[in-house]
Amino acid sequence: MHNPRHRWRACYDQRNRSARPESSGVGWISLWHRWTVPKPIKDFLEIDEQISRLRSRGMSFSARSDALRWLTAVNYYRLSGYSYPYRQILPSDGGRSRRRSDHFVRGTSFDSITALYEFDRKLRSLVLDGLERVEVAVRSTVSHHLGRQNPLAHEDPALFRPTFDHASWWRTAERRLSRARRHSEFVKHHEQEYGGKVPIWVLVEVLDFADVSRLYDDMLTVDQYAAAESLGIRVDTSILSKSQRAKALKGHPFARWLEQLTVVRNTAAHHGRLWNHKFPPVSTAAFRTLPGLEDLPDGQSERLYGALCMIAFELRTLSPGSKWPTKVSRLIRQDLRSIPGRTETEMGFPDRWEQQVLWRPYSS
Repeated sequence: MHNPRHRWRACYDQRNRSARPESSGVGWISLWHRWTVPKPIKDFLEIDEQISRLRSRGMSFSARSDALRWLTAVNYYRLSGYSYPYRQILPSDGGRSRRRSDHFVRGTSFDSITALYEFDRKLRSLVLDGLERVEVAVRSTVSHHLGRQNPLAHEDPALFRPTFDHASWWRTAERRLSRARRHSEFVKHHEQEYGGKVPIWVLVEVLDFADVSRLYDDMLTVDQYAAAESLGIRVDTSILSKSQRAKALKGHPFARWLEQLTVVRNTAAHHGRLWNHKFPPVSTAAFRTLPGLEDLPDGQSERLYGALCMIAFELRTLSPGSKWPTKVSRLIRQDLRSIPGRTETEMGFPDRWEQQVLWRPYSS
């Protein structure tokens, strides 16, 4: 039987620039199996056995009944993401990444793990609360600036960058519309009354936030800047370096922040860990020119602190007097700092962050 040759090509995606094999019926998983000997799947453990294993690895328990209740309600595997930072770091083997033992550092308690889990759960709720207002405003602003030019702007490729794969994006938008028809009366109304057409201000309400982010990313630069200024984002490109200014003038840097905020939102919405998550890195140079954002990390931001700063900054424009920044500060002070071994620096918070204007109580 003829064995097909495996052809490879470097496929660089504009956003993640990751090389991948050309589609030929052989995916990454099968190739991985050809090159490695997979480990056997771990044995299933009853909850009592899970507790015994954790105890054998050095974790202490104040009450076995509490542990039983927790591990019944929260998957052992999910909770292990919060216990991982408490595992001992093994001596370096010369590699660049640190390896951890299965055993925990001395003094690690199950109570610390559950406290960290609860902190992250509260943090997710706060992030979703703040992002909800930002997301709604972005949808409104994008539709306003495109709709001003054409109520059916989303059907006109000329209103977007030449590099925009409009056909692909429109197929996605049509799937969102098809999904919305099943439960959205206003979509049905527009399609029935206007020959199957929906204006941009209706469409943005049924798109996923990632779809809106991509739409903004591919708007013409002049429209990007107009929309960003409506959201209170007025970057001062004159004080950027020559290369930074040239990059900012090709496309508004808010596009990359929107991309990161989309990932943050989806992580929180799907109950993923936020507190020590690394997100797609975003250049901070242009946004450090904005009053209140001077404290963003120098160079780029990939930890949660940068995203929290962006949400707090936007809420000062969208919802003056919002208590959201105060709630974030209180959660850090009262919950995170009470957990042994954990600090906000793991989320990218700098020293003296509480002194920054973004995190001080709002005053008009």
